[in-house]
Amino acid sequence: MLDSPRQSLQVAAVPAQRVPVPERDQDSPWHTEAVCRRDEAGLFFAPSKEPTAARLSREDAAKRVCAGCPVRVECREHALLQPEPYGVWGGLTAAERRVLLARRRRRDLEIGKSPRHVAAAG
Repeated sequence: MLDSPRQSLQVAAVPAQRVPVPERDQDSPWHTEAVCRRDEAGLFFAPSKEPTAARLSREDAAKRVCAGCPVRVECREHALLQPEPYGVWGGLTAAERRVLLARRRRRDLEIGKSPRHVAAAG
């Protein structure tokens, strides 16, 4: 379980409000702007045999960091395209990413079927 001093340090790293970020150079990778680069990787990735309550607490703290990140969308899409099997990326846990990927696959299948349905009905 997270000890409170460590947890409060992680929460303190979350900006209170969004500050406009200068437009990135197109040649620089998105992750150079990631807020999580200032935090411990342990906040975003589970230690082995982590108790459920500790995992949920750690994931919530990681999501709070992600919430203020200017590259959250890029990070999330990276994790979905890879797909990254572990950790919190772009504000989503591995389980949440699996659900989102399954929904996208279903949606893509439905979209793929729609034109045939319309042609067959016409």
